[in-house]
Amino acid sequence: MGRRAGAHRHRGAIPLVNGLARAAPDAEALFFGAQDNLCNLNAPNERVLLSELRDTVVAMCAFVENYASRAAEDRARGTDDVDGAGVGVGVGVGGHGRRGVVGAYGGGMDDSAALARLDRRVADCRACPRLVEWREEVARTKRAAFADWTYWGRPVPGFGPADARLVIIGLAPAAHGGNRTGRMFTGDRSGDVLYQALYDVGLASQPTSVSADDGLELYGVRVTAPVHCAPPANKPTPGERDTCRPWLVQELKLLRPTLRAAVVLGVFGWQAALPAFAEAGWAIPRPRPAFAHGTRVALDGLDLFGCFHVSQRNTFTGRLTAEMLREVLRAAARAARLP
Repeated sequence: MGRRAGAHRHRGAIPLVNGLARAAPDAEALFFGAQDNLCNLNAPNERVLLSELRDTVVAMCAFVENYASRAAEDRARGTDDVDGAGVGVGVGVGGHGRRGVVGAYGGGMDDSAALARLDRRVADCRACPRLVEWREEVARTKRAAFADWTYWGRPVPGFGPADARLVIIGLAPAAHGGNRTGRMFTGDRSGDVLYQALYDVGLASQPTSVSADDGLELYGVRVTAPVHCAPPANKPTPGERDTCRPWLVQELKLLRPTLRAAVVLGVFGWQAALPAFAEAGWAIPRPRPAFAHGTRVALDGLDLFGCFHVSQRNTFTGRLTAEMLREVLRAAARAARLP
């Protein structure tokens, strides 16, 4: 009595679902590893197909973990009521106009947990041999000023909350900045400029960013990049940019439920971001809008802003001033309806 119709039908599936939940991380790791191998083989068509298959696997893993969690809670309450009410089974495969990891099923997936899993995958990536060799060489040899540091020496994931309404997209981590500290725009001059400006407009808890454990919080903002490894001479190749794109696409998909504005820093970031937004499901105008400082492009429920990069070359020469940066950030914050 009191049990909804269909509860008995699903009780026998609980052991299977629990088993799948335990296997889910391995399945996810398998497909991310397979993607890395294809990237090394430089097989673009196969990468696209596997990227879509990976989206499906990640969404299925999240669905299974959520279902198993609900089953455990029901058993603890003594209800065994796991008929899956409110949990849809449709799984999207990414791409323009399709559902990806977020929104692939109905039911309370923890977006912060999904983003944390993605960040861990990013940090383990070894898809680009040149970048792997460079980031690890820099971490071994170090700069004299940071001789007492243990460098991160790995891909640097995005930084900021999973429910961000504004995303800032840069270029790539600096060799002795993010590659040392393990956090985007942290420990270098470019980060000094960016986080000071975010603090000035009320989007950061402090004006400095020196280490990953310095207590910095971003308010409704996430900072990321189209390339997650520090490149030689701060210049990733187009191939490395394209190989890294699936990570940005997945990040944008996870942010999409709350994302309302994006600031893209520099031409390279702009050229990398537009295809990523397209793959994540936003419609990009044709012809594709050109980069310019202060440009604003309306996408589907999102305003895209261009801004000169916060590089030392731009800030030291006055091409980008602190006030110019603050103006773009204020406009983006208004578009994102941030305080």
